[in-house]
Amino acid sequence: MDNLAGFTAFVQAAETRSFVAAGRVLGISASAVGKSIARLEQRLDVRLFHRSTRSIALTSEGTVFLERCRRILGEIEAAELELSNSKSAPQGRLRVSLPQVGSLLNPVLAAFARVYPLVELDLDFSDRRVDVIEEGYDAVVRAGESADSRLMSRQLGQFQLQLVAAPAYLAQHGTPELPADLAQHTCLLYKFPSSGKVEAWPLAEWPALHAAGLPALLNCNNVETLLHFAESGLGIAALPDFAVRAALASGRLQPVLDAHRRHDGTFRILWPSSRHLTPKLRAFIDFLATHVFPES
Repeated sequence: MDNLAGFTAFVQAAETRSFVAAGRVLGISASAVGKSIARLEQRLDVRLFHRSTRSIALTSEGTVFLERCRRILGEIEAAELELSNSKSAPQGRLRVSLPQVGSLLNPVLAAFARVYPLVELDLDFSDRRVDVIEEGYDAVVRAGESADSRLMSRQLGQFQLQLVAAPAYLAQHGTPELPADLAQHTCLLYKFPSSGKVEAWPLAEWPALHAAGLPALLNCNNVETLLHFAESGLGIAALPDFAVRAALASGRLQPVLDAHRRHDGTFRILWPSSRHLTPKLRAFIDFLATHVFPES
């Protein structure tokens, strides 16, 4: 059992690159993590980490050992799940970080809760970049691709950004015929919370237009707020197609510069590759993949 505790502490420290973060995940002190790994190194007669006062990094031997430990712990977890009747049905707490697109995700999450009432959803809605492993999430949903080799992912579906404005705004200010015409219009812009940068509009001319300085009434990091401002006739916004579908169908919004629009985006769900898929996480991944974009 002491060997197993050492393996677990080693894997967590390697994935989080911190004894403190590993201890937080395991529910023990950073000192206990360090001592467990030191005993493991002594038993193996090999150094697994390069240590400094600020960081740790795997040695070449540690890198090789990490892959074997992941397989060992994965097999143990799989065996426990197979032998435990209590794990046969999805249940327990599931911690997930989700983007702030309630109009897309809220109906799906509510449907999941009805189908799996024994799963306690612990949801954090944020567009910031999160460290899935270090912050202890079971999974995250985000737009775009991930370059983190520690994560597995599954595509949920694709979306497109659309330029839209209210009929009242276009009647008062005119409809832009070319992207350059946006210089004479009020723009409602989305700002990424993690970087503070403005999201690019789906136009080839966007870099030049943005550099020249478009007249902007609003910069915010909330899709619902941008949608409300656009429907209120306050300017032109670039919004995901799923967020504006109902407003376009009812006539509350109209498409703008559709012939010039070029965009494809992807939503993915990501989870730590080192963890065996528990029934609750597998059910959640499968449910979102089936229901978020049912026509994909």
